[in-house]
Amino acid sequence: MTWAKTTLEDFENAIKSSDPTPGGGTVAAVALGQAAALVSMVAELTLSSDRWADAHAEASAALAAAATVMPRASHLADADAAAFDAVVDAFKLPKSSDEEKEVRRQAIRAATLGAAEVPFETAEHACALLPHVLAMAERGNSNAASDAGVASLMATAAAKGAVFNVIINLNSLPESMGVEMRQALPAMEDNIRLLGRKCMDAVRGRL
Repeated sequence: MTWAKTTLEDFENAIKSSDPTPGGGTVAAVALGQAAALVSMVAELTLSSDRWADAHAEASAALAAAATVMPRASHLADADAAAFDAVVDAFKLPKSSDEEKEVRRQAIRAATLGAAEVPFETAEHACALLPHVLAMAERGNSNAASDAGVASLMATAAAKGAVFNVIINLNSLPESMGVEMRQALPAMEDNIRLLGRKCMDAVRGRL
């Protein structure tokens, strides 16, 4: 299943079902793609008017960043569901003997680590997009200030939601696994909060 190619109605129906995928990680990735699309719109509206010439360089940078993020977000939406499906499959492995139990344990751990790595990448891309959202909120076409505001909300929701999924998976693993992600998370969360707040302040100041 490629969630980017489904209708919105089908996607929402899939989410609300009792099937664990697609779940929060996929929704976070979709939110990231929508944030990038909104940033693109604000950047285009800024570039199309000489009135905002002072922000054209920032708008071009935002447009380029969004063009990179959008297809990656679509991939991550699918990858997140696939990663969790792999965890479910690992739990279904046989456990009749000590050898089978060990194979199963290692498979569960490997799959769970993968299920943390995918949303971690989603969060990374959201963090990379947020400075461009802020630039458009502060200096982009003010007629699209509300759109920049929604972009910031979607980007921060994507980042925070992805982080939740990273944490829940890492918490079920030994501390020796996912060390780099564990070390990066505190600074990442601080950055998300800071940029999200700056975006909201900028938007409110221009409405």
